Amino acid sequence: MEISQFLDATYLKTPKQANISKEENLQRVIHLVQEAILYNYKLIMIRAEYVKTVKQFLEQAQVRVSIGTVVDFPKGNSTLEKKLQEAQEAINLGANELDFVINYTAFKAGNLELIKKEVTNCVKLCLINTKVAKFIIEVAALSNQEIIVISQLIKNVVINNFGEENAKNVFVKSATGFYITENNKPNGATLEIMKLISENAKPLKVKAAGGVKDYETALKMIALGVDRIGTSAALAIVNKKQNTKQGY
Repeated sequence: MEISQFLDATYLKTPKQANISKEENLQRVIHLVQEAILYNYKLIMIRAEYVKTVKQFLEQAQVRVSIGTVVDFPKGNSTLEKKLQEAQEAINLGANELDFVINYTAFKAGNLELIKKEVTNCVKLCLINTKVAKFIIEVAALSNQEIIVISQLIKNVVINNFGEENAKNVFVKSATGFYITENNKPNGATLEIMKLISENAKPLKVKAAGGVKDYETALKMIALGVDRIGTSAALAIVNKKQNTKQGY
């Protein structure tokens, strides 16, 4: 098993969040791309504004690394129309995979029809353009029962509307990594949470994101059925290091 092929190496901070200049932030993105080429990561997950530059960089290097970006990030509460517009723009820029933050606030309020419309329309857009769709459910905002329900809901919408043959092109993803929790509780993937998602989302793919920062944890996630790991600690994972302090 080549663990690098499970990794979505991630850098999603804005210059303001990183407390650096725009140029310095771009250099961090380019550094991640160079690292992805060197270590054969499955994908690099970056903000949409960097997609075109990174695509050109990879083409010049004549290397194939998939590019992912986030949509309606990090709160997921935009209108469906805005979500689709943002997604189309990312596709036009050259993104291969789109990680949509689902409207988990609406879900918690019981608006399941809105969630069904989001999933249906976002998956349709991705499939038409031969892209992969991932839905971030923001597990830290949900109870275990809500995690089960929303995972099953996404699965059922995809299977019923697009067939099981397209399950491989849709993921349920745990977290943005940016959700603020009380008392520094985990805000992303734990083994317990990923087990719940895996049991209820399959045959859709499953992505663990937020908090996976070392090799041993990554192996345990894969053993649970996780298909992809979103992490800012990809280098530590491929080098089998423990307890890195890198930020998501």
